[in-house]
Amino acid sequence: MHPTDPPGILAPHIPADAYRRAEATRTPVVIVVHSTERTGVPWQRLLVPFAVAGAAALGTWGVVAALCWLMDVASHTATIIAGAAGPVGAGGITLKLARSK
Repeated sequence: MHPTDPPGILAPHIPADAYRRAEATRTPVVIVVHSTERTGVPWQRLLVPFAVAGAAALGTWGVVAALCWLMDVASHTATIIAGAAGPVGAGGITLKLARSK
């Protein structure tokens, strides 16, 4: 029986001489199949979805943290540029973009 065969469908090979001897003497043929099926909870089926969900959650938090950092850097950059530019005027109206220290 091949390991990929479904259980209970194919019988293992019986040697021809053992089959003929059992047929001639009318004795029953006993086939012993060792099962390797696991009993209990299949942990892999439970752990894989939790691992995928955990990785997705950590990735989402990483993206949120990166966006917060990017907004912080952008606001500091805008403040520095506004402070360096000085007052901006158009048509007689002057705006001071940043307070001087």
